[in-house]
Amino acid sequence: MCTTTENTGRPGTVHGLCEPALRLYATALREGRLPRTDLAEAPCLVQRGLILPDPDDERWGRPVPASAALTRLLRPLAQQVFERLDTTAALVDALLPLTSVAGREQHPEITVVSGKPAIQESLEEAGRRTREHILTLHPGSKRPAELLERARKNALPPLQRGVSVRHIYQHSARYSTPLNHYVDRLPYEGLQIRTMEQTPERLFIFDRVAYIPTTSQRDVALRITHPALVRYLIHVYDVLWAGATPFGEPLPTALPDTPLTAVQQSIARLLAEGHVDEVVARKLGISVRTCRSHIAKLMQTLGATSRTHLGALLVRSGIAGAGRGDT
Repeated sequence: MCTTTENTGRPGTVHGLCEPALRLYATALREGRLPRTDLAEAPCLVQRGLILPDPDDERWGRPVPASAALTRLLRPLAQQVFERLDTTAALVDALLPLTSVAGREQHPEITVVSGKPAIQESLEEAGRRTREHILTLHPGSKRPAELLERARKNALPPLQRGVSVRHIYQHSARYSTPLNHYVDRLPYEGLQIRTMEQTPERLFIFDRVAYIPTTSQRDVALRITHPALVRYLIHVYDVLWAGATPFGEPLPTALPDTPLTAVQQSIARLLAEGHVDEVVARKLGISVRTCRSHIAKLMQTLGATSRTHLGALLVRSGIAGAGRGDT
């Protein structure tokens, strides 16, 4: 029998599911339900919200779809990633101005690249040397068509060499005509794209070389070759990748029987947290005008007569909390 009383990472704990639990969950997914008596062997299924009581028959439990469960369980891990990246950005902002104080370069494994042309040239050179993988992370949804065309031309040689290329965008990028054109004109084999609600700052990883911006204008970047730091950034990327939705798959609706899109659910959650329209739009990579259009649809769907009324309805309905990582 498994337990979830410790946060140790052993099978059956918060970081994993034991074999009996996985077998029962697979059975429940196949058959659509599971006798409640069977759950005594794997209480972690209930504690982690993978099996819910059948509202029509208390003798049975019904499984939560694996994709929905994965998104919910990965959310707290992704939040930890965001917090660590915020800490990293704060350290860079504090210490970068002091890098010129030393008489000689003390850490050649972390170098500063200044100016967008120099950054682009360094990225392209790294791409030419790549033999294993290219990982990219793009906040927002409005990459200019000319940049995407340049990126397409730069991606072709690595793909032809058998390099694995993965991109993460925000959900809003799915509706970008230039991005869809970019995808259609590249060989699909070796190229994977996923999207997620929110992303940290831009990130590029070419095998064992990583680039992160240090300014909001993205005109200064750090080129990182320190093995431990690059391994950490790859780990961060893999966590985000696991929680993202493949580009070719539709985004799930907010809740069963609730006519809201995933983007509208995200907006509802951020509004309930007290963010203003401009902040919500920035976090989701959409324009303020588009954000307010979604808010108007939320008000219409829920029958809200004002923004204050909308906030109360969101909290009461549970829509704002849907998809959180709370257990």
